[in-house]
Amino acid sequence: MNMPRKNLWILLCLTLLLPVACDDASSKNNGNNANNVNNTSNTNNIVNPQLVRIDVSPSTATLNPGDTVQLAATGTWDDDSTREVTGEVTWTTDATAIATVDASGLVTAVAVGGSTVTAAMGDVTGQATITVEPVLADVAHEREFRAAWVATVWGINFPSSTSSMTAQQAELVDILDALAAHGFNAVVFQVRPEGDALYASTLEPWSRFLTGTMGQDPGYDPLDFLITEAHARNIEVHAWLNPYRALVSRTTTTAAGHVSRRFPEYAYPWGDSLLWMDPGAVVVRDHIISVVMDIVDRYDVDGIHFDDYFYPWPATGYTFPDAPLYQAYTAGGGSMSLADWRRNNVDEMIRIIGEDIAAVKPHVRFGIGPFGIWKAGEPAGVTGTSQYDVLYSDPKKWIQEGYVDYIAPQLYWPTTSSGQPYEPLLTWWAGLSSERYIFAGNALYQLGSSGSWTVDEFRQEVQIGRDLRASGSMGNIFYHVDNILTDKSGVASMLSDEFYHTAALTPPVVAARDEVPAWPQVTVVGTTVTLAHLEPAAVRAWVVYADVGGVWVLDRIVPAAETELTLAAGTWAVSAASLGNVESRGVVVTIE
Repeated sequence: MNMPRKNLWILLCLTLLLPVACDDASSKNNGNNANNVNNTSNTNNIVNPQLVRIDVSPSTATLNPGDTVQLAATGTWDDDSTREVTGEVTWTTDATAIATVDASGLVTAVAVGGSTVTAAMGDVTGQATITVEPVLADVAHEREFRAAWVATVWGINFPSSTSSMTAQQAELVDILDALAAHGFNAVVFQVRPEGDALYASTLEPWSRFLTGTMGQDPGYDPLDFLITEAHARNIEVHAWLNPYRALVSRTTTTAAGHVSRRFPEYAYPWGDSLLWMDPGAVVVRDHIISVVMDIVDRYDVDGIHFDDYFYPWPATGYTFPDAPLYQAYTAGGGSMSLADWRRNNVDEMIRIIGEDIAAVKPHVRFGIGPFGIWKAGEPAGVTGTSQYDVLYSDPKKWIQEGYVDYIAPQLYWPTTSSGQPYEPLLTWWAGLSSERYIFAGNALYQLGSSGSWTVDEFRQEVQIGRDLRASGSMGNIFYHVDNILTDKSGVASMLSDEFYHTAALTPPVVAARDEVPAWPQVTVVGTTVTLAHLEPAAVRAWVVYADVGGVWVLDRIVPAAETELTLAAGTWAVSAASLGNVESRGVVVTIE
């Protein structure tokens, strides 16, 4: 059949256009619209980015109560785009008692503590850590070691009798009360006068000076009693031991376990009455170290102290019988001279004890009170016995090598002495080390014995030491306590009125001075201040300062066991002092 040319043309056009139109209609009717943001199957589709992270800035902040900090929130999407969303997020805090936050992200510190602030948008969150600290101040005061020796050998200072435990305890309290009343902050108490113990020991017998019989239990522990009573008065207790003296009288009946019975081959008669242990015997040295560390481990002592007895002072007709030990040393290849070997024996004992104490309880101070002259001619013009050559004692080495925290040279000569001049000697000792301390030993027992030994003499001696503070002269130890107890000639009153009227901590223990404690937790209700600490067992005392015209002035030192005190109206700062006498920063409080 013949179709007109016009109709053929229309049919051709329809044939060509119909697929396109159908495809277009199909596309328009398809549910997968190209404008759908959730479509991920078509590479031509557009996808809405998803929020994946919120960052809060600053992420940490430390504030004082009442302070504020503005937080900002920044959102990050999965296409790596970012924008600020501070006003769009929901702000919350997990501890409104510590810090609050408003809808704009403004944080207000309320009380000391920690809080986490959260910014949330849907399921996505970000955090900032807020730490609220008290207002803190840098506080400090001049430190000083103010001590007295309490000798128990022969009952020189204690006990006056062996009859009553109650009476002995009362004597100890009297000693401490006298020291506290006159501004002292330490007692050096003799616990081992002759290889014995004024404390409960499994290594050595009870001292006969307590009961009259070596080895007899006095019914109480003097050292433990003393520590408890002293610490309640802010007084440190330093346990004083004589390392090598075994007996002051060879007629004494020794008890089982006495060092002379443990090592009889190294116990030598010396002079008219003494019995002396050989410093060259390793077993003797090890025993002394064990005795010291037993005290350090079991008692809350603040220090270990030796005096001037190492190799014994010369005795007419006696030669120290250590030739067999020295010969054994040289036979084994040793090359030191006899004198150097003897000094090394003592050096090793001192070094090991110092290291062991620092390793176990670095806050325990270890020091020695040697004879006041190291060598004749040191410094120039000094005459007298050279302990270096006679006692084989080398305290210059001990302090310069850091074996000890301090040296307390027994400067038992007046300032008027020509051969043993007090000031040049103390100046020489103080110049030995810039890292350690010198506490001068003073002969208070000499008061009134001659025209040289007056109250003014001791006034001068203390002042000379204070004038040398910059060189490391940081206090005094008086031998002995009796003239403090009786205030003979007003000497104790002079010390308290002119030098010790303001309280002081002793200097920081060298081995512990980098261990700065946390500041105390302070709560104020009216005029009552309550104190606590994160590590209460590590705190010796609270130190209270008053703001006087913008200067922090020491007001008082309170034993750590006292956790509540009353303050008058004003601004105060309270620090925590560690067992090693390192102070924290002070927490500032205002009493209305």
